[in-house]
Parts: sequence; structure tokens; C-alpha cells
Amino acid sequence: MRSNPVKRRLREGGIALGTMMFEFNTTGIARIAAEAGAEFAVFDMEHTGWSIETIRMLMATSRAADLVPMVRVPSLQYHFIARVLDVGAMGVVVPLVADATQARLIVECAKYPPEGRRGVAFGVAHDDYQAGDLLAKIRQANDEVLILAQIETVEGLNNVEAIAAVDGIDALLIGQFDLTTSLGIPGQFDHPDLLAATRRVIDACRRHGKTAVLGSLDVPTLSRGPAEGYRMLVYLGDLWIYQQALRQGLGAIRESLAQDGSGRSNDDRDPGG
Repeated sequence: MRSNPVKRRLREGGIALGTMMFEFNTTGIARIAAEAGAEFAVFDMEHTGWSIETIRMLMATSRAADLVPMVRVPSLQYHFIARVLDVGAMGVVVPLVADATQARLIVECAKYPPEGRRGVAFGVAHDDYQAGDLLAKIRQANDEVLILAQIETVEGLNNVEAIAAVDGIDALLIGQFDLTTSLGIPGQFDHPDLLAATRRVIDACRRHGKTAVLGSLDVPTLSRGPAEGYRMLVYLGDLWIYQQALRQGLGAIRESLAQDGSGRSNDDRDPGG
């Protein structure tokens, strides 16, 4: 079975850089991300409508890249968590985690007995269709799976210490849109209440030996992340990165044309003029 270098790096106190996919469900997207330097990619099922068949294809093509593929499932249900792992995901992100009971349920769904209750199937996609010792595979699968719980509600925030204390939860990710909405300050990412909430999550992670995860489209914000206590940085997501790069490129072209004084590209000029 494949080892999980991202989980190992985080266990050792290191920093992991990755991205998130919402829009581009292509056979090449994981290899493109890996070539660009991403160490992991999270493929989203919560807000995309992607089916398990789409995820199956993305996991199959992702495992050909030097990258750790993960999936954000739509909700905390066994069949979502276990199935994305069976088709090859090496980690799961679960949204809207409210308390320690839910956190323990996530671990149970993601791990084989005796640590959990995930149904046992080997010689399939997640172990690359290989034979091998069953007990060794169970131990390795339980050790290598990376489990992220999202803190996105006031309830989850109030229970963050208990959630972070759950054995098997590796990291906590703040869902800023949902959390600000739950706090009654939707979209106010600089509001003191969100900043205080963020600090509570980071402090809980530090006390319980878990990783705090930061997701942003802003490079300076991500660059400051480790100094603030984050060790898993998610440059997100594919559609916004593309849109931002396209906007910058087209804007630069238009500015260049305006400075040229023509307002048109050379190809548009009258060849007889």
C-alpha cells in the first residue's frame, strides 16, 4: 500500500502545501498540480455535485502522480467516507463537525477494526489491486489515512477542544464562509469574532498535537500561515486560481494595448495602413 508522505511530514512537525479542486475534473488535473509543486490535492464533493464515479476517476488518475489525493465528502455518513477511501482517496475532509461524538464517528468510518468499523476490502483500488498480508494492510491503512475535521459552526467552535482531543483526527480546518455565517458576521473575514475563533482552533490543535489547516487564495496570507500556527496550507481552488490568473493576464494585455495607443492587437490593425 502507498505511504502518505504528507501525514508523515505533519507528524514530524513539518509543513505541507497543496490545493483544492472544485471545477476541473479532468484526467490530467492531479498531474498538473503535482508538476506545479502541490504535495496534496483535496477534491470536493460537498459543493460540486461530483458523483462517486467522478471521484473514482480522479483518484485513479491522481494515484499516478506524486501527490496525495484527498476528498471532501458531502456530509458525515459512512457510505461517503468509506467509499471515497475504497476508490483510492488517501485522506478525507468532513464538513460541519459539531462535537466529539461526530469526530469519533468519522474515525470509525475511516479506519478498519479494531480502531474503526470500515468494511474490509483489499485487492481493490485503494491498495492498487495488490495481494499481501491482510493484517499488515489493515495496520498500514489505519496509519496512513489522513483525517481532517472542519470547524464551521458556533457549536463546533464551542466543542473544538473535545474535537481536537479525539484520537484519529489529524487536523482541523476552519470553514470561513460557514463559520462567519454561523457567527452572524457572514463574509467578514477580518472581524474580531472570527479572528478570536481562529485563535481558539489553532490553540486547540497545538494543545492536542493536531495540525491547523489554512485555506486561502491569497499568497501573502498563506505565507504568514506557519508563523500563526498553521502547518497545512491549501492554495484554493482550481477555478479561482484559473480565474485570477486569467484576469491578471488579460488585464496586463489590455493595459499594454492602452499604452500602445491603438486599443487593438497588432492582428487587428489594417494591413494596408
